Amino acid sequence: MTINCMILDDDPIVISYLKEYILQIPLLNLLATQQSPIEALALLETLDIQLIFMDIGMPELNGIDMARLLHANKGDAAPRIVFITGFDRFAVESYQVNALDYLVKPVTFEGLLAAAHKARRYFESLSHQPVSSGTYRLNDFILLKVEHDIVRVYLKDILYIESYKDYVMVYTTMDGKVIKALTTLKSIGEKLPPNSFMRVHRSFIVSLDKIETIHHHTIHINKAMIPVTEQYRAEFKDFIAQWL
Repeated sequence: MTINCMILDDDPIVISYLKEYILQIPLLNLLATQQSPIEALALLETLDIQLIFMDIGMPELNGIDMARLLHANKGDAAPRIVFITGFDRFAVESYQVNALDYLVKPVTFEGLLAAAHKARRYFESLSHQPVSSGTYRLNDFILLKVEHDIVRVYLKDILYIESYKDYVMVYTTMDGKVIKALTTLKSIGEKLPPNSFMRVHRSFIVSLDKIETIHHHTIHINKAMIPVTEQYRAEFKDFIAQWL
């Protein structure tokens, strides 16, 4: 597969070496480079951009705010973002806007290549969505069997999921609504995108972009405190390490 991408950085020198790197990576198809976030927004209306390599510290509109704006306008159809910045202090904010990756300048070819392969895995996961009884993964939502109904739940609304006997309890951002669905935690976990959700306990799956704080081995989401147990700590630690 190839991924249509854009470089957005107010520094032409950075654009120049990133362009040189990208042209050496066959799975990336560079459609545009842009120094102005405002002009980039207009360009995104005409081009099918899947991935943006984007600076954070830009004068017109910083990268964090632009990522939020893109998501507000396009939802899950918005291009995925790989942030490129001269500072590591934005790592937590990048994670909060669900960036695909975060690279600190000067970016190496190896770093960009790793980000490209992470993007490939993400887009490939969207095109391989298994279906089984009870729960179906369909782009930006899942269908859950709730009593005698089939209920659609958008992934962006999920805070975390808890196992409850033969059911799962799906805790959402919708005024504290909790959905009791007839499925198992293992089954629902197989339908969720791995870049957005992670199992951290035999009884819990968390939405990674809803994590507010992490204290020792405990995740805080809304008012819930969810332990990361020994079995899942290595994978969770690897996830956190990419932002630090």
